[in-house]
Amino acid sequence: MADILLIDDDDLFRDVLANALERQGHHVRQAENGDAGLKMFRAQPADLVITDIVMPEKEGLDMIRDLRRDYPTARIIAMSGGLAQDAKLYLHMAGKFGALAVLAKPFPLTELREVVDRALAEPGPEIAQP
Repeated sequence: MADILLIDDDDLFRDVLANALERQGHHVRQAENGDAGLKMFRAQPADLVITDIVMPEKEGLDMIRDLRRDYPTARIIAMSGGLAQDAKLYLHMAGKFGALAVLAKPFPLTELREVVDRALAEPGPEIAQP
């Protein structure tokens, strides 16, 4: 299936998501923050990036912006679960920065699978170049 890069600073949550995606047949690589995730993507681009927004080192919005700049057709799904109002704002911004889809934590694994399937079925986003 697909090579997915999963980025989240919560080890247990990241492992649960990785296991669910691997049961679907995907290969999942994991990173604990945006800086590590960006380095992994640069070393070996993934078919899809799923990233948390609020993380240490490099948070998700910065990572999405950097990915868009360097890899304009990268497929990205953003997720956040902070305070309800903050999470909505972060997820809205992630969409503006180029995430194909956003997920508000907590979410059912069925929703994750559906969003991943849709993101992988679409061509990478067309981002206007200056």
